Amino acid sequence: MSPASTGASTTVDATAPVPVADTPDSDSRMTPGGPGYRRMSFALFLAGVATFALLYSTQALLPLISGEFGVEASEASWTVAAATGGLALFVLPMSALSERFGRRTVMTASLAVAVSVGMLVPFAPSLGVLVVLRAVQGAALAGLPASATAYLAEEVRPKALVTAIGLFVAGNSVGGMSGRVITGWVAQEWGWRVSVGVIGAIAVGCAVAFRLLLPAPRHFTAGSLRPRVLLGTVRTHLADPLLRRLYAIGALFMTVFGGVYTVIGYRLTEAPFGLPQGIIGSIFLVYLVGTVSASTAGRLVGRLGRRGALYLAGGTTAAGLLLSLAPSLPLVLLGLVLITAGFFAGHAVASSAVSKTATHGRAQAAALYQSVYYIGSSVGSTVGSMAFHADGWGGTVGVGLLAVVGVVTITVAGSRAARVAARREPVAAH
Repeated sequence: MSPASTGASTTVDATAPVPVADTPDSDSRMTPGGPGYRRMSFALFLAGVATFALLYSTQALLPLISGEFGVEASEASWTVAAATGGLALFVLPMSALSERFGRRTVMTASLAVAVSVGMLVPFAPSLGVLVVLRAVQGAALAGLPASATAYLAEEVRPKALVTAIGLFVAGNSVGGMSGRVITGWVAQEWGWRVSVGVIGAIAVGCAVAFRLLLPAPRHFTAGSLRPRVLLGTVRTHLADPLLRRLYAIGALFMTVFGGVYTVIGYRLTEAPFGLPQGIIGSIFLVYLVGTVSASTAGRLVGRLGRRGALYLAGGTTAAGLLLSLAPSLPLVLLGLVLITAGFFAGHAVASSAVSKTATHGRAQAAALYQSVYYIGSSVGSTVGSMAFHADGWGGTVGVGLLAVVGVVTITVAGSRAARVAARREPVAAH
């Protein structure tokens, strides 16, 4: 068995390009319908389910948490912001570990720690302890997103990469949806503590199945853990204007999503809706729309191009935000459908573009994206909650619309930069 197949090859510089075959006929990476592709897709789908179910396990329960601990939405929202913030802070160090010890090893260890902490969350005696446990859980989950996209970039052929990452993102949407729906109905009968315990148990099952199904990496080359090498790779990625734009786009999309779904439970418990906790949890079934939009992002890019797909995703999100202002439950639901579809499509397009743009240090490139992405989630949940406290749902929508304007502005700047580069190429050729 070769070193590469065991994930224990000779250490090389992390900035070295990942070796791949030159011709399609000799390319041994996975492709749809090929050996191992379905197992790999299902394994990473389950990893995505576990990640988002755990990461946002308290989001649909915030009104109940506020009631038990006697705090406002802005304080209870820290149970979400702490988890996403912990992930954002640790995703880069975890990506460095995945460069040295292998994607599958790091993802397995991350899930093991996260589900273990998840079983402690229901016993938190105070809001402060709950927030700390959630921060640790988020830090543990940091090993999943960047390692997963780097694994796909190395093990899947480029033409299938957007679709493969879209399936992983679809797993995120299913995890986010099922976690919120299950917690809503369980909490209505037995309280929020039992509901997060149930999510922890489901995540344990997903983690075990993930480890049993994920094929061993065949194209991984171990890198260095030297801080100088890591920082050099990070500086290279941050110096790339395209990567910087993609990072900002991911963060802004997640700012919208984090704000909307952190606050929506509070809005729906108030007049004129007054919905019970179980029904509010079921609202998150609209995540199924995200599953579809993420998994079809590859076809969307094929028809409209990357920037065209981002314009469409941003416009869809903005339309949903405006619709959600209506005092009508059907219109609010339609607004959530559009927001969810736009967000997941935009996220799948931006994250897959990062993996295709980075020709070396893919784990670090993906980690930087995930870091700012989850910073966007923390900012969205915190600022969105503060805006809701100050100005109601309209304040939260205002924060989201500003973020969408940012996405469109950055995409326009990217289009202009591409046109300038295209005009310069013929001159350089002469």
